[in-house]
Amino acid sequence: MQVLKKKKINLKDLSPLRRKISGLNTVCTHARCPNISECFSKGHLTFMIAGSICTRNCLFCSVKTGDPDPLNSSEPLRVAKAAKRLKLKHAVLTSPTRDDIADGGAGHFTDTVRHLKNLNSRITVEVLIPDFKLDPGALKKVSLSGSEIVSHNMETVSRLYAIRPQASYERSISVLKKLREFNPALKTKSGFMLGLGETRQEVLRLMRDIFDTGCRMISIGQYLRPSKECVEVVKYVDENEFAEYKEEALNMGFRVVMSGAYVRSSYKSQEYLF
Repeated sequence: MQVLKKKKINLKDLSPLRRKISGLNTVCTHARCPNISECFSKGHLTFMIAGSICTRNCLFCSVKTGDPDPLNSSEPLRVAKAAKRLKLKHAVLTSPTRDDIADGGAGHFTDTVRHLKNLNSRITVEVLIPDFKLDPGALKKVSLSGSEIVSHNMETVSRLYAIRPQASYERSISVLKKLREFNPALKTKSGFMLGLGETRQEVLRLMRDIFDTGCRMISIGQYLRPSKECVEVVKYVDENEFAEYKEEALNMGFRVVMSGAYVRSSYKSQEYLF
């Protein structure tokens, strides 16, 4: 069985960017992304706002689970200032799931987008959101936040949602639908992993379900076990299979498809703008 080699992390690539975002979190580090050295060396990153502790316990994720601290009201402006120091043309924001907050952190997202746009009117923004328990007020906030892209990841096929014990396949599909109902002009995006035991037919159904929400951008990557506490890899998918899924997605009508072993939802995120 094919085993992917971990990408080598060059600490020299990480230090300059870390100094410019001192005191802020990135999902790149907390989720142990294999692309961190490549992205940090280019000045690319994904800010993780609303703390670094998740209220859920997905079995594929290395972000810590527990009782989060209250939101830091200064964080949105500090993120915007860090983006300006980094001279970012495109900023990506995500967060852990915050079921402890009434709106799930949606207002924190919109505040951060507002500060980013205030400091640099030309910057483009993508927000990668949790499901907000399908709260319509929260979803309306982010859909009208001014972000160019709002993303919500499906992560895997319906049958395997046991790895997301506090989530729901139907709820996540509904999130993608609701975002466009609130803002029909909005560009939405989703992503999922291969290698967890899914079948080809299940993947094609997942892509069709995503497409039917009006979403036209997807990322497809290989699940790589980030820690011993996470579920094991069932299969390492070869590049030919990734290429086949990309072709299937494009034939369905998706506009932008990233598909490959090391693809992650925010990897080369600026290339999703069209």
